[in-house]
Amino acid sequence: MVSGILVLALAGVAQLAPAQVSNGFRADARQDQLAAPQKLPRQHEILTTESRGDIYMARKMFREAVDKYEEIKPETAVIDNKIGIAYHQMLDLNTARKYYERSLKLDPHYAEALNNVGTVYYGLKKYRPAIRQYKKALKLDPKAASIFSNLGTAYFARHKYKDALQAYQQAMALDPDVFEHRNSFGVLLQERAVDDLAVFHYYMSKVYAEHGVQDRALLYMRKALEEGFKDRARFREDPAFASLQKIPEFQQLLELQPRVL
Repeated sequence: MVSGILVLALAGVAQLAPAQVSNGFRADARQDQLAAPQKLPRQHEILTTESRGDIYMARKMFREAVDKYEEIKPETAVIDNKIGIAYHQMLDLNTARKYYERSLKLDPHYAEALNNVGTVYYGLKKYRPAIRQYKKALKLDPKAASIFSNLGTAYFARHKYKDALQAYQQAMALDPDVFEHRNSFGVLLQERAVDDLAVFHYYMSKVYAEHGVQDRALLYMRKALEEGFKDRARFREDPAFASLQKIPEFQQLLELQPRVL
């Protein structure tokens, strides 16, 4: 089963309250406050062009975000990277890569842009160059959990499950919630499109079991079985699942015959 393309952008954008979005002021601002000479409170500050672009990204209005980001002069690595993400979300991978590379020309040490080039290669099913880009990014930012996650997914796509598991374990050691992020805007993309969901979910269950996160281990165990994972003996025999053996739900999952999705 092939999952749909899903790219998740993480970090770097703060969400604003609805009252601040329309014109930079609260809807209930009083005229005498606006006329007062003292400095206005933070909630009354006018949004920057970049912030407006970020809001468009959060609303998934990617074309509008591009138009707003392109108003920003001089050009910066961060803004080019954000434009690349907007095109990436519109599935225009060639243009996305162009902007990521423009970002790297301005800042060759920008790990997020290197990671995002890797996600372009991954989207094109060019897994070896994707792995190279992720490794370059990790040399610059060795504590980036999301990049380790991407590296694991690229190894998984090449059926290098041992390497994938190791990368996933490193990712989770850095951020226990790395696989649960669901943001749709920011500066770093996290890849989730895999061809074999049953095996992928088995390894996700294994990673969580090894880290003692039993509820998520059981959740991904169920997903693996629902996707048609057939080798149930691996759940019984793999030492990673030893701590789950006495949990009733674990035994129930092994005995049930879930409807394959």
